[in-house]
Amino acid sequence: MTILFYNPNSGNGTFSARLDEVIAAFQRNGKVLIPHRLGDDGVTHAFMQSVSWQLVAKVIIAGGDGTIHKMINMLMTAGVEKPIAIFPVGTANDFSQMFQIPFHFEEMIEIALGDHYTPCDVGCVNGRYFVNVASFGNLVEVGQKVNPQVKNTLGVLAYYIKGIEELPKLKPVPIKFVTEHHTFEGEIFFALIMNGKSAGGFRKLAPYSDVQDGRFDILIFKQCPLIEIMPLLVKVWNGEHPKSPYIEYFQASHIEVSAENLISSDLDGEPGPHFPLHIDIFNRKLSINVRENW
Repeated sequence: MTILFYNPNSGNGTFSARLDEVIAAFQRNGKVLIPHRLGDDGVTHAFMQSVSWQLVAKVIIAGGDGTIHKMINMLMTAGVEKPIAIFPVGTANDFSQMFQIPFHFEEMIEIALGDHYTPCDVGCVNGRYFVNVASFGNLVEVGQKVNPQVKNTLGVLAYYIKGIEELPKLKPVPIKFVTEHHTFEGEIFFALIMNGKSAGGFRKLAPYSDVQDGRFDILIFKQCPLIEIMPLLVKVWNGEHPKSPYIEYFQASHIEVSAENLISSDLDGEPGPHFPLHIDIFNRKLSINVRENW
């Protein structure tokens, strides 16, 4: 038996129109698929409590990074440890890109019907989980400010447009990082704690990241002249930024982050917890459905 959690609003809401196609494919292969429509967290919690999880072979999550974030938190909090297949039908779909999950619907179904898996680390911030990126600083609110209708229409371009709007408002904030091997204290524009390689559509954001190595890649964007920000973003796009004097790039498994000022945090594109932040990693905690075993 397979449980399918799907977000009817992800992307342009096209998944709902193809739900019957997914169910039919599983039936043709002699497999039972139970779909659950996301929207009311209380209803989803009740549904999860009613499931006989010992009979479930895997879980499918259909949606974007925010939907995956929500469902991973629900599953891990409930103690459910099942292989996870992903239908990347959201806006940026950064997490699914790590595993080369295609955007073609028929290929998504083919992978979900198969039994090839790869392990994946999971991050934890103050008791909440994230799979791709934790971020904080003055730019992290950009994704949260994007109008959902605009996001569905323009896709990841909506994040870039909003980011450009916010650039003139950037102000550095004092912050302190303490890890097992490294300490940083100073003023920054924003920071990223990466489990994956990409975020916001920037595919080479953490070029040295490995989702199975039990370590985060930390990128600190230090204070720099506004005139240098656009050239720096070009370097980020091309994956040439780790050696920039405005970037602090290192790896760690445990991170303590403190800040005196009120700073927003974000987990996988969703509003995150308040400071101070205690960040740990669970090595190879998830099993992700892929085309071929890694």
